[in-house]
Amino acid sequence: MPKYLDPKADIVFKHVFGTHPHLLKSFLNAILPLSPDRQIVELIYLPTEQVPVIPALKRTIADVKCKDTQGRMFIVEMQIQWTEGFKQRLLFQSGQAFVKQLEKGGDYQYLEPVYGLGIVASVFDKENPEWYHHYRVIKAENPLDIIEHLQLIFIELPKFPVHSPDEKKLRLLWLRFLREINEKTRTVDPELLGIPEISEAVELAEQAAYSEGELQAYDDYWDQVSREKTLMRGKYMEGRAEGRAEGRAEGRAEGRAEGRAEGRAEGRAEGKAEGKAEGKAEGKAEGKAEGKAEGKAEGKAEGKAEGIVEGEARMLLKIIQLKFKTVPKQLESTIMKMNADELSALSQKILAAKTIEDISFIKE
Repeated sequence: MPKYLDPKADIVFKHVFGTHPHLLKSFLNAILPLSPDRQIVELIYLPTEQVPVIPALKRTIADVKCKDTQGRMFIVEMQIQWTEGFKQRLLFQSGQAFVKQLEKGGDYQYLEPVYGLGIVASVFDKENPEWYHHYRVIKAENPLDIIEHLQLIFIELPKFPVHSPDEKKLRLLWLRFLREINEKTRTVDPELLGIPEISEAVELAEQAAYSEGELQAYDDYWDQVSREKTLMRGKYMEGRAEGRAEGRAEGRAEGRAEGRAEGRAEGRAEGKAEGKAEGKAEGKAEGKAEGKAEGKAEGKAEGKAEGIVEGEARMLLKIIQLKFKTVPKQLESTIMKMNADELSALSQKILAAKTIEDISFIKE
């Protein structure tokens, strides 16, 4: 009984699709949103030096130029995604593929469309049952006015149905190949083996087809996936928890001080308004009680909001320290002055940054 490797690992995906163009052609014709008159008839693997390098899990797994049935050309950029920020990464890489077509002094009219295909190995939209996400550039006032030259397709691999009358059968079968074939597979569904191209892909995923060095690279890939996901999840939650705890403590202290001051002022004003007949002593007592309650509530709310923002900033500083081993003083000072929206935008840029210099210019 053959043993199988998971085709979502880059070395297996490239072994199946990177050296067998007829399999990749079948896969892309099934997966991409291509009309019947735009089916791929030829494809060319782009040289590796034209594929932008992305560190760690952010690398491209395939980059091809395709010709359709009417002779029109387009480029497909493919990635397997495991961690947060995948939308920005695929958009960046697809944009790079689009831009790098043009030689210096070249004519823009010769730029060919680019499809970015992201196979997402986890669920990223838990509230939406849709699993096939197709993005295009459209005019806001007229959705029928479309710029076709850059399109992104994200597929949530865990969510697609095994059978659906609304989906192309071959699309679902290819996605089942990616989702169902792995180290735990003992028998393969005959429905998959009934498609010659998929049957060949299953055979190419057999463990026996790989050398000892390739198997070691396969194991290293999954170790890398696990480390990346654990590091990002653990450090983010740790930094967030610490930041919130510090922020709440500081917010409560500041809130109490402000609340007492406001309470005393309001108490004096209210006591005088109620009249000297009731006595200054009684008026102050009642005023102070009401003022303290309102002041504490307002102070805690303001302090908590400020504390959360500061906590988020401290969390990002911890992630920068972990990722780049240093945090310049000027960058630290800049981050600590940012508001919530700026910190949210910064978090995405930190994930995409290769060096500390990539984020040092965000805000002067």
